[in-house]
Amino acid sequence: MNAYVARPADGAPRPGLMVFQEAFGVNAHIRDVTERCARAGVVAIAPELFHRTAPGFEAAYTDFPATVPHMKAMTVEGLMQDIRAAYDWLQGDPQVRKDAIASIGFCMGGRASFLANATVPLQAAISFYGGGIAPALLPQVASLHATMLFFWGGRDKHIGPEQIRAVIDECKRLGKPYVNVEISDADHGFFCDARASYHPEAASLAWGICESFLHFHVHRPELRKRVR
Repeated sequence: MNAYVARPADGAPRPGLMVFQEAFGVNAHIRDVTERCARAGVVAIAPELFHRTAPGFEAAYTDFPATVPHMKAMTVEGLMQDIRAAYDWLQGDPQVRKDAIASIGFCMGGRASFLANATVPLQAAISFYGGGIAPALLPQVASLHATMLFFWGGRDKHIGPEQIRAVIDECKRLGKPYVNVEISDADHGFFCDARASYHPEAASLAWGICESFLHFHVHRPELRKRVR
């Protein structure tokens, strides 16, 4: 499995972050997000989740049908293997702090980020409009290791309110820590500046929340311990 990696240039010990792609591949946008994460002070790795069926795959945002065969070929077991491989790579990188690893993902990758939190012992996880968590992955809520940060768009026709409610209700029922953010006038894909649904204000707000969330949970974990 190939992956795109970006890291802070100073070589100092840093947290690690898995960046999970949309259905359109580890494309220019995901590579840009990975670089942006590195500038925010983490060693970031974006694994190619379609490596079994289409290594190096990229599709235009206007060509969703091209992504469908590869999405259908994915399995939960295979995705968990890819998550563990990316996590193990971060664990083995000399610049990464082994006790400070998180994940972030978008759309299909939002689902992967949720699953990563249930698969490996993360310190934090972020899911942007992760479709398909409910109902299929709801049993994984019981295995979540760390606080989840969820982002949803209020105008998203792909993820209905009943799906969001099912995810949050299950986190509540099992006492799993989470932060739930719904931006009422944002649509699916609002964070991606290469998509027609890009919402600059929502994207800026969400990124600020992400930075604060990661600062609290992985950059300065002593703050979290002090609060608890």
